[in-house]
Amino acid sequence: MNEFGRTKRWILTSALVAGTVLGAGVAAAATDGSSSTTSSTSTAATAPAPVQAQDPSTLTNGPGETVLTGTEADSVTAAAKAAIPDGTIIRVETDNEGSAYEAHVKKADGTIVTLKIDSSFTVTSTIDGFGTPPAGAPAGAPAGAPAASGASA
Repeated sequence: MNEFGRTKRWILTSALVAGTVLGAGVAAAATDGSSSTTSSTSTAATAPAPVQAQDPSTLTNGPGETVLTGTEADSVTAAAKAAIPDGTIIRVETDNEGSAYEAHVKKADGTIVTLKIDSSFTVTSTIDGFGTPPAGAPAGAPAGAPAASGASA
């Protein structure tokens, strides 16, 4: 074999190896979940995150209130269904704001109401929304929302 053929084969082999290595590196970088990016840190103060509206059905019952079970829950649910037949009962519980019970209901139009129910299982009032937020909760927070840290009641 002459010198030109050997050089040509060496160049082709080197190019093939280099291409394979380069291609494997690019493929690995594209599929690797980790990255080696450099991040910078800032010492500037960041604003607190705004209060996010929460799905009322995921909130806990208010302070001093207990979720109802058994026949008591059945009676309060029946009263709420009679008042809002097309509503979905989110939760029934005792009430710490003057009524014996309250029912949180999602109406067919998607709005939430709180029904105040007396000890005779009669609906006495309807409040728009999820009720009164607990003392110390951020403004606009739904009932059941945690009180703001450091707040005084």
